[in-house]
Amino acid sequence: MLITGKEMLDIAMKNKFAVAAFNAGSGQLLPAVIEAAEETGAPFMMAIHPDELSFLGDSYIAQVHAAIQATKIPVVLHLDHGASYEQVIHAIQLGFTSVMFDGSHLSFEENIRITQKVVEAAHAVGVSVEAELGTIGDTGNSIEGGATEIIFTDPENAKEFVERTGVDSLAIAIGTSHGIYPKNYEPHLRFDILEEITKRVDIPLVLHGGSSNPDDEIAKSVAMGIAKINISSDIKIVFADKLREILNNSKNEIREPNVMFPECMEETKKVAIQKINLFKSNNKASLYK
Repeated sequence: MLITGKEMLDIAMKNKFAVAAFNAGSGQLLPAVIEAAEETGAPFMMAIHPDELSFLGDSYIAQVHAAIQATKIPVVLHLDHGASYEQVIHAIQLGFTSVMFDGSHLSFEENIRITQKVVEAAHAVGVSVEAELGTIGDTGNSIEGGATEIIFTDPENAKEFVERTGVDSLAIAIGTSHGIYPKNYEPHLRFDILEEITKRVDIPLVLHGGSSNPDDEIAKSVAMGIAKINISSDIKIVFADKLREILNNSKNEIREPNVMFPECMEETKKVAIQKINLFKSNNKASLYK
């Protein structure tokens, strides 16, 4: 069941759970996360980064639409980290029901200007818009990229940004990074900033870089008002690790996809279920009619 990002996240915010946005852009990752969502009764967002879309090709979106229409679980098709107005419009034309324009590396006023333009175009055709304020860190091993230095979201700027742009959700920077953190590095989220933002902003808040953060910090962020958490690296790493194990340990030459991938998909599914339960989105599909 395909719905918009606003429909999904408004209910998540009201009911104090977070929706998982899985970057599951392949013919193996997508069915794995759909099965996880169906087994747990969880709504989720199917997120595709522009670089992933470029690799997969526009025709892949027809496959995604078919998979979403075949399930009773509420699903949003979401453009992750759109870097330009043109990328956003292309995604809307392909049938995405939610788009993100990431102007976090621009000046505050330029971010507002382009986001306003994106909101005007997207809302005209019923598509939801996510924006980003502040910068998410970059561990150097993720397609989403990020910044070398995290710039924390200023709560007053967040209030002004939301009021002037009319976005449906806002990704904030409170100390996360895209990718998997290096060994011996322990991230710490700025819950004081999150608390101040929730006092000033009344739309769903988004946490990018949700992979490999401590579970207790993620759970606390959900309890404090985060309504969407992006997961990419965690589901891809277990898939790749299992594939290496299968290929390296087999005595026979393995080449058939239906032999190589099922166990890898199962590992991805396990992680997806763990994240869904952590975010408290399990059994929440029934809230969407």
